[in-house]
Amino acid sequence: MRVDYGEPEDLDVDALAGGWCSLAQQWLSDAIAANLPEPNAIVLGTVDEAGRPATRTVLCKDFDADGVVFYTNYDSDKGRALTATPYASITFPWIGIARQLTVRGAVVKVDAETTETYWRTRPRGSQLGAWASEQSRPIGSREDLAARLAEVTATFDGIEVPVPPNWGGFRVEPETVEFWQGRTSRMHNRIRLTVASGVIERLQP
Repeated sequence: MRVDYGEPEDLDVDALAGGWCSLAQQWLSDAIAANLPEPNAIVLGTVDEAGRPATRTVLCKDFDADGVVFYTNYDSDKGRALTATPYASITFPWIGIARQLTVRGAVVKVDAETTETYWRTRPRGSQLGAWASEQSRPIGSREDLAARLAEVTATFDGIEVPVPPNWGGFRVEPETVEFWQGRTSRMHNRIRLTVASGVIERLQP
């Protein structure tokens, strides 16, 4: 299976002269306008304490010049991996518009106030699910999981659901940011910014 990405408007190093965030937000807006499914989905790569990599798809819930934020159970596989090795790579795979954005850098937990503010925007069902699921841990059956949700739902009946103590946000603080744009004959555009130095480079595809 082969797809020719054509000849889109050229991407040049000048596009990152003012930093990476403005272009990244424009590309996200373009992905939304193109009706791509889950345009804020990111592929998150982590490494555990033994050096073994793992990837999974999560949802970006915020990004600005300080980095890309997602939320999770801190006791999940990814949460424990990021505690052991607080460095990650994330990629927005906007395949439908032949673009990718990759951010690599150190990872920190967001503060409790930021987590609380985001938590209040989540649907109640998602809040209850976060309490019911011991994320990444084995469970006997789907019925067992449903029973846990029913128990949690009863516990918080009629009251506001608080943030679980082991749940919150991570921010990937960009060290490098790479914009990838598909072009014909696999002669793709790749532009990388090294944030600390401000060095912008065109990479061979």
